Amino acid sequence: MKKILVLSSSPRKCGNTDVLCDAFMEGAREAGHEVAKIRIADLNIGYCRACYACKKLGKCVIQDDAKGVLEKMMAADVIVLATPVYFYSCSAQMKALFDRSVAIFPRLTNKDYYYIMAQADSDKAMLAGTIKSLDGFLDCYEGSTVKGMVCAPGVYEKGEINGTPYMEEARELGRQVK
Repeated sequence: MKKILVLSSSPRKCGNTDVLCDAFMEGAREAGHEVAKIRIADLNIGYCRACYACKKLGKCVIQDDAKGVLEKMMAADVIVLATPVYFYSCSAQMKALFDRSVAIFPRLTNKDYYYIMAQADSDKAMLAGTIKSLDGFLDCYEGSTVKGMVCAPGVYEKGEINGTPYMEEARELGRQVK
């Protein structure tokens, strides 16, 4: 059994990315894993101030919800990074969390990752920038491995993802976590 943490950065509750997360979680639970989801857009996570007090103290001096999320990330075996695609990159909510992870650098090691992305553009090639932004985060942490991803192009309006093959793809990806 793996301990899986799903980080949904969609600002729209029950938006396309968030719903894909739920399908992934359903499949992972069917496979016997412990799964939790954090909707980071619902939390108070401020921007990194680059004060680097964390280098001296071992923790961030900003008092907000980032500390709890980072602790859960370190405790997880598997982390799912889920983001809607905004201007061919990850959401601001996801990026803010990435930047705040400097407080735990370099301790977030040896994790398996899955990506979940939804975008309005129907051209799957346009996901390249988003994948690169997620990969850039993983490149900073030793032993980070991308195990799979669901890329859902051509969905924009809330709920448009329902009834698409991407829902079953996400569920199946969750079942395949090892």
